[in-house]
Amino acid sequence: MGAERTLKTGEREELLATLEERFLAHAARHPDLEWAEVRSRLDARPEALWSLAEMERTGGEPDVVGCDEATGELLFCDCARESPKGRRSICYDGAARKARKKHAPDSSAVEMATAMGVELLDEDQYRALQALGPVDTKTSSWVKTPPAMRERGGGLFGDHRFGRVFFYHNGVESYYAARGFRGVLRV
Repeated sequence: MGAERTLKTGEREELLATLEERFLAHAARHPDLEWAEVRSRLDARPEALWSLAEMERTGGEPDVVGCDEATGELLFCDCARESPKGRRSICYDGAARKARKKHAPDSSAVEMATAMGVELLDEDQYRALQALGPVDTKTSSWVKTPPAMRERGGGLFGDHRFGRVFFYHNGVESYYAARGFRGVLRV
């Protein structure tokens, strides 16, 4: 990774302080983890800190939401109550954005996630996030769309309404002011 994906010392310490404060304030999201373990992993992965800074900068409020049992990796996810403000009004992916004849958005969920070094949440991850407390009660978020659906021009998005999680479909080229995406970062 180049210098553009490295935080300056002051930025790094400020981000770590924000992440620690959020981690401690929301212990129910990660009951079996200690901040010392999280900090140790982050210290070993400066590129992960850069990705977390991008998640924070765009309004995602990243926090640890668990551990991947198969790999042992910590999972950081956007935990903002609504879809991150800095990632809204985007279509699903670059192909959809380029295919628009008029009013193409500046970016897409997949392009932004890739540039940030994160992945879009899939349906199971989105449900798991919702189980920690409702998010997207006024907004919606694109989720990773199965290839067969994408090949037909469809994309999935989710939200939380009426006390439950819903998934819907839309054309991948569509975009709305209240739809963005949530990312997951493995550390």
